[in-house]
Amino acid sequence: MRRGVGRVVRGLVVVCVLALVVGQLLGQPVLLGFVETGSMEPTIDTGDGFVAIPSELTGDPEPGDVVVFEAEQIQGGGLTTHRVVDETPQGYVTRGDANPFTDQDGGEPYVRDAQIVATAWRVDGAVVTIPHFGTVVMALSDGLEAVQTRLAAAFGTRTLLGTSGLATAILGLSATLYVVETVRERRSASFGSRLSTDSDDGDDRVDPRLLSAGFAVLVVVAASAAMIVPAGTQSYDVVSAEFESENPLVIERGTTGEIPYAVSNGGFVPTISYVVADGEDVAVSPERVSVGSHDETAVTVSVNAPAETGHYPTYVTEYRYLYVLPAPVIDALYELHPWAPFGGIVSLLGGGTYAFGRFLAGPGDSRSRRAAVRRRCSNSRSIVRRLY
Repeated sequence: MRRGVGRVVRGLVVVCVLALVVGQLLGQPVLLGFVETGSMEPTIDTGDGFVAIPSELTGDPEPGDVVVFEAEQIQGGGLTTHRVVDETPQGYVTRGDANPFTDQDGGEPYVRDAQIVATAWRVDGAVVTIPHFGTVVMALSDGLEAVQTRLAAAFGTRTLLGTSGLATAILGLSATLYVVETVRERRSASFGSRLSTDSDDGDDRVDPRLLSAGFAVLVVVAASAAMIVPAGTQSYDVVSAEFESENPLVIERGTTGEIPYAVSNGGFVPTISYVVADGEDVAVSPERVSVGSHDETAVTVSVNAPAETGHYPTYVTEYRYLYVLPAPVIDALYELHPWAPFGGIVSLLGGGTYAFGRFLAGPGDSRSRRAAVRRRCSNSRSIVRRLY
């Protein structure tokens, strides 16, 4: 019994770790992040990972917090992990622990709340790190990219999978393997029930509960990737100018310009997206749109150019959800918190997948039930012998 429980626990741990690695391969630090450079040494060494808590769950950062944000200038832009060292009316001042100057001294604009995607988890003031996690993920990512490149060249296409395609492939492969394994297990149990009456080798087979839980985790990972990776914060480099321009990002000062924001759905499941603006001078219409399978729509981002000419970064954030719950339910959950629909959807998919897996696997292992009956009968005979 202990051996069986230990195997189940180890299997679940492996599945969870693989799920987290897949999340990193999909390019979004939802639960784990890592650094690729030495700018945060000695707090986080190059290639080490850390626990990344989404900003929606942590609230506004404070000086001393290590955050993951969408940089505009650092190494050409992209996700950067640095520490908040100060807060100003213009935004946050950030710096890598190993750097002698702040990011803003190096030309990076002040970091705004909409750019921050996660905060590193700290215990007693120290960031919780995972040694070499990033090194492993980067190696896997490079290997996966090489495989995709070769397959794309072989099939004569520009790209074979991509982000959403990878999530679909993971889900499809896991579903296929799960169904095959479940059918094999049920046939094996039936065959054993016909040929064996005394052997009890149920411990040698994978517990169907473990299979169901593992598949549910993979479904949750794929669904999470479909909602998180295509969404996020979009930045616009708006210029307040003294003249009109055909460029939608160049707006005559004191006037309002309109910028289209595309919302596309490359998957098979319809989605609902909420697009919100960051700042009083920015508005979005409509704020909620639904997109069908392999379809695309657009919302309008209206920007009021300040009277003073200059460069003004503007941000809009999209929250995307799979349309598997009624729209009024998603609306109500979104009003509570933007992460509430996400939790409801993954709970529905994960719980439903687990329940379906348990139904598909059957009520249980027939050999284990027979062994339990034999043990009860043996105990009953022993009690009878002792009585007589």
